[in-house]
Amino acid sequence: MNAFKDFSTLLLKKHVEHLNSFPAKGEVHNFVEELLALLFPHFSEQAQFLSEDEVKGKISVLRRRLTQILRPLEGRMDNSAGGIADLFFEQLPLVYQLLWQDAKAIYEGDPAAETLDEVISAYPGFYAIYAYRIAHIFYKAGVPIFPRLITEFAHNKTGVDIHPGAKIGHSFFIDHATGIVIGETTEIGNNVKIYQGVTLGALSVSKKLSRKKRHPTIEDNVIIYSSATILGGDTVVGHDSIIGGNVWLTRSVPPNSIVYQTSEIRVKPKNQADQAIMFHI
Repeated sequence: MNAFKDFSTLLLKKHVEHLNSFPAKGEVHNFVEELLALLFPHFSEQAQFLSEDEVKGKISVLRRRLTQILRPLEGRMDNSAGGIADLFFEQLPLVYQLLWQDAKAIYEGDPAAETLDEVISAYPGFYAIYAYRIAHIFYKAGVPIFPRLITEFAHNKTGVDIHPGAKIGHSFFIDHATGIVIGETTEIGNNVKIYQGVTLGALSVSKKLSRKKRHPTIEDNVIIYSSATILGGDTVVGHDSIIGGNVWLTRSVPPNSIVYQTSEIRVKPKNQADQAIMFHI
């Protein structure tokens, strides 16, 4: 019983310490979803806004809500919660423009996409990019925890893990989405296309490297096909290059390169096989 009492005391202490010290996840998730519905009516259950005053009113509501969400972090930020909220909404028009460029890149790059509306409302890659772009504003402003709560919410919904610290240019195209990992110090140029299962990661996970560039640089107009792994802070993929599927790359390649791995696939009639093939599943 004494051990259980000590454990209860410890848990109570942790709960008291945590009280009002972190943003509530549910409030963060609701903010992400309501902001998305404001920016893109595709995510509204009904036509919410019939006048400019109603739009301005919703922006004011979201600004106040964001201030409240950020308030527990004020001791760990250089700016006030209200100041960060003002900064965010000042930059929101630029993010909105970038998101339309992203949607257009996806539509133009995917033969299966029939309309821009389909891309915005149904493509998980677009949702992941949206979450990254808004989280990146808070990351640059030095807001702790909150940006990761945004991108991890999107990670859970889409299977795409983009660290909010990554730098990504305009017209970014994620196709099929699932399993993509983009690390904190990754730099991605304009008009880059990435397929499912791609990892842009670090060669080492040593904590002492946390302040250094650990992840690759991908220059403009690069295509990276499925399940390619590109690692290292010194690794640069030159512009207009193509990285083939399943490539493991830890060194730089010059612009206009094609990088691929060679493999041999043999097809024979069953009765001409050299030896029996056993599959262990």
